[in-house]
This record gives sequence, structure tokens and C-alpha cells, in this order.
Amino acid sequence: MDTGLNDKIVVITGAASGIGAASARAFAAEGARLALLDRDEGGLIALAEQLAPTQVSHAVADLSTLEGMTSGLDAALAPYDGHVDVLFNNVGAGSLGLFDTLTDQDWVDTLQLNFLSQVRAATHLLPRMRAAGSGVIINNASDLGRQPIVGGPDYAASKAAVLSFTTSLAKSEGPRIRVNAVAAGATMSPMWSMPGGLADTFAAIHDVPREESIEAEMKARNLPLARIGQPQEVANVVVFLASDLASYVTSSVYGVDGGSIGNIV
Repeated sequence: MDTGLNDKIVVITGAASGIGAASARAFAAEGARLALLDRDEGGLIALAEQLAPTQVSHAVADLSTLEGMTSGLDAALAPYDGHVDVLFNNVGAGSLGLFDTLTDQDWVDTLQLNFLSQVRAATHLLPRMRAAGSGVIINNASDLGRQPIVGGPDYAASKAAVLSFTTSLAKSEGPRIRVNAVAAGATMSPMWSMPGGLADTFAAIHDVPREESIEAEMKARNLPLARIGQPQEVANVVVFLASDLASYVTSSVYGVDGGSIGNIV
């Protein structure tokens, strides 16, 4: 099927690894042109080399700040004369620390990166989409935004805010601009594997060795698919939502979570 993404200009934040990098590869396979942002310059350069001959522009930026986001977007889109067709608000992080371990600054930092980065990117790019009369925004949320667990109340709250923001924006920007969210479940990425990441967090929560923590967490969540997801599986849904195949989809939250959500609404 034709996705209609050939030659479209796609912005991806947090693009150097994980779901962001997998999405860049998936969009490139559909013929899109890419504007990638991340703080990891080496990861961006390596990804751009892998994607050749796809046209790729990238910018190194601190996406947790207003200045970093706006200057990064402008730099990444400069080769395209500032035009954008699709924004994938992907950047985010979270250690899923327990409530008593979180400081006030932890809460601020989580909200800056996971939520306000999306608000700032949309604020900066929406005028261009409005002027063009079309556009698509996809926000990366989380299943934990819909059903929080003990770990990471700051992370869950930031992702719940993303879901609310998605609905508000979809209602205000229709009918020409579509806005949806992916609510990714447990997905293998640096957030899980890095030192101090989710594997370490769940090792503490379940009181098991680090190498057993992911399996223990998947069992605790009673996932019907009984495994952690892969970044490409989320990227496939992101590309669908950005494409013409989803032309009648807006204000929706697509769970890519192995069946972790147990309710029917």
C-alpha cells in the first residue's frame, strides 16, 4: 500500500537511538526526508550514514530547554527551507525511581524533557503546518500514562500530560492537521539497558539480579504477548499514523504495549 510519505519532511526528536532511530529507518524506507534531533552527535552521524542515500539533516541540541528545542529545530530544518510535514515528538527519559527517592528537581527535569519538549516543538512548528494547510503530529506517550505503577510517578504523570495534550491539540488543529499518540509499552531501548536505567530500577523493585529484572517485570505486568517489545514494532505504528493510510485518524492513542492495558475504553 502507498503510504504517501515519499519526499515528506519528517522531524524526529530523540532520534539517535531506540524508538527514534527505528522510526528514522522506517520513514526512510518509505522515501521520506529526515530532520533528526538529539544530544548524541555520534549517534546521529552514525544513523545518517546508515540511512544513505536518504536525505538526512541533523542537529545536536538539548531538547529539555526552550532554546535548545527551537534552535535545534531551525538548524535541522534549514536544508528544507524550514518546511515540515510530520513531527514525531519522541524524546523522553525516565529512571522510574520510587516516590521517596525523587527530588523536586527530578520532577522538574522529567516534565521538561518528556512533556514540555513536545509542547515546545509543536508550538514552534505548528505555524508552518497551518500555513501549508496540512501536517501530522505524533506524540510518544506510554502505557504508564494510562495505568501508572509504583515506580516512576514523575514519568507516568509526564506521559499522562502528553495524552491530554494530544487530545487538546487534535481538537484545536483539525481538520487540516492530525494529532495522535503512540502509547508504547516496555520497549527495549537505552532507557532499559543503560546503567541506572529501567533494568536497574526494576531489579530494585522486584529484588532480583539485573539480568532477571526485565523478565520479572514482564511477568508482573501479565502481558498477553509475554515479552518486551522492540523499537521497530513501535516505529511501524508511528509510520502508519503519519501516513495517508491513517487519514481518518486523529485524537487517538495507539497502544503498542503487548496487551498491557486491561480496560476496554
